Amino acid sequence: ASAAIQRYVELGNALNATALGAIGSRYLCLLNATQLEAIHAPSLRLVSLDPSACSQETKNILYQKAKKAFSDQHHLPAYYELILPYLGGAPAADLKALSKDDVNMNITTFVTLRRDSLMLLTPRDVQGLLGINLPELAQWQGRAPVRDWIRVQKQSELEQLQVGLTGGIQEGYINIVTPKFPAMSSAPLGTVAMAFHLLPALLLSFLVVCILS
Repeated sequence: ASAAIQRYVELGNALNATALGAIGSRYLCLLNATQLEAIHAPSLRLVSLDPSACSQETKNILYQKAKKAFSDQHHLPAYYELILPYLGGAPAADLKALSKDDVNMNITTFVTLRRDSLMLLTPRDVQGLLGINLPELAQWQGRAPVRDWIRVQKQSELEQLQVGLTGGIQEGYINIVTPKFPAMSSAPLGTVAMAFHLLPALLLSFLVVCILS
């Protein structure tokens, strides 16, 4: 299938709606970055694709294509349903914007969001995204990625969600990272002290040699 797609593109054929319909979700993940970038964005309005099984790079590219394809409906209630299959590639800024639109994202979609994007969301952002589905978040607090998201949030802000989330950062506590220093030389202290004592003289001798030469 991958070879057939490559040959199709090499012959100068466009990855339009007809081609994407033939490729379908089954072979969508076979497209490489160059082929994905060649997709005519408006074609996504005419096909139904599911990139959930694809690599993160593929999801990222397809999200940007889908965002462009549906840009004229960005402020309409239908926009969320149109962009939904591609949200696995959405950056944090776009998710924060969606959190203000009462989209009532289901928990299954939430846990498949880009990890780096999810980690940048605040409890208020998550509340806005999940809406009526917010209580389901508690069922995931012991599993990634929700568990990892909880660990970087203030516990006081998590409690404001009133769904029983625990494990956040307690206020008043500071995480101190102890720096690692290289091990001391095994040479005797007297030898080390002598080396430091002679260092200025050695540097001066080096400078004199350089000037005279």
